[in-house]
Amino acid sequence: MARPRVFVSSTYYDLKHLRSSIENFIEQLGYEPVLSEKDSIAYLPDTALDESCYREARSCDLFVLIIGGRYGSAASNQRKSQNIDFYEKYESITNREYDSASERDIPTYILIDASVDAEYQTYLKNKDNKAIKYAHVDSVNIFGLIESIREKQKNNPVKLFSKYSEIEGWLKEQWAGTFRELIHRMSTQHKIQEIDSKILDLTQTAETLKRYMEEVVSKVSPEKQDAIDIIRQENERLKIAKRDAELKSYRYIQHLMDTHKKGIDEIRTSLSTEKSYHGFLTRIFKSKYGILKVPPCACSSKAFEELNGARQYLDLNPFPGEDLEEVRVTHRPTSISRNTEELLEKFARSSKGIVTSKPEVKVSPRKMPASKNSERKAPTRKSPAKKTPPKENG
Repeated sequence: MARPRVFVSSTYYDLKHLRSSIENFIEQLGYEPVLSEKDSIAYLPDTALDESCYREARSCDLFVLIIGGRYGSAASNQRKSQNIDFYEKYESITNREYDSASERDIPTYILIDASVDAEYQTYLKNKDNKAIKYAHVDSVNIFGLIESIREKQKNNPVKLFSKYSEIEGWLKEQWAGTFRELIHRMSTQHKIQEIDSKILDLTQTAETLKRYMEEVVSKVSPEKQDAIDIIRQENERLKIAKRDAELKSYRYIQHLMDTHKKGIDEIRTSLSTEKSYHGFLTRIFKSKYGILKVPPCACSSKAFEELNGARQYLDLNPFPGEDLEEVRVTHRPTSISRNTEELLEKFARSSKGIVTSKPEVKVSPRKMPASKNSERKAPTRKSPAKKTPPKENG
């Protein structure tokens, strides 16, 4: 049984013990390690030795890159002086091996010494300062390699390590996850094949029923022309239903229907009649009051590609590529407030003579005149006068 081939790329002298441990780990998993020092590579007599390494890197199943403090020997097609300056630019064999695997999109796993990455962070803040001496690296090209790896959009998982056990644990988790994803994809593919088979059966059944009904209608109907018209109308209806079902399979069209509440007839008609992307958006998003509000989602490349795919399905030429940039410039999202939008909407309605509600009339409360009775003061109750005792004579 064929075993997965794992190419291990790094400089040799400073990382030979680490390479040996990784080789044993790969063999324990049942994989085939490919290391240049272990006679795993077939060297051709008519090519440089490093060219054979690049060939093996392109043909492996997995690629492991280890970055330590040494950048390594220059590739065979590179001219390098005897006394290498720290800032001298050149491409090493290890770097070229990585590029060879990356060009083929081979699953790659990058291991970087934690001390090297720490100096890389220092380098990023002091790129123009050549007076700094780096203790853990021998060439500025190491920083360039790390920078190019981190700038990639995919296939660049990085693990910082300070001891071997961290490498082994991380690779186990990564490869187990890859195996699980492979099983999941195989299962999904099997389900898709089953669904396709059922759809094919249903299509054939529907076609049989269609022919049967055509035959029945043509014999039952007293007027042959009526039967022909019924059959023609039903065929046209089925054709439109099939076309609309295909259009709904495009995610952005489904998004227009679900989120923006646009009908499939409106979308299909706009796609078929409008010659430009701006014209399509105007027809779809312009309100009945004449205000055009293009949502940010319509300015995305994905939406543009989906709608062009739908146009190709309808046997129409795609919208020109420059239309998307024009829409982005014209309808770039602004910081307009919701209150401003409401005022614009209200102005548009009034300019068309549309009255949405009766004007609100504010009536100030009327003061009622005070009655005479209300003006009378309530009688105040006098307290009884205190009687003073009579004075005694003498």
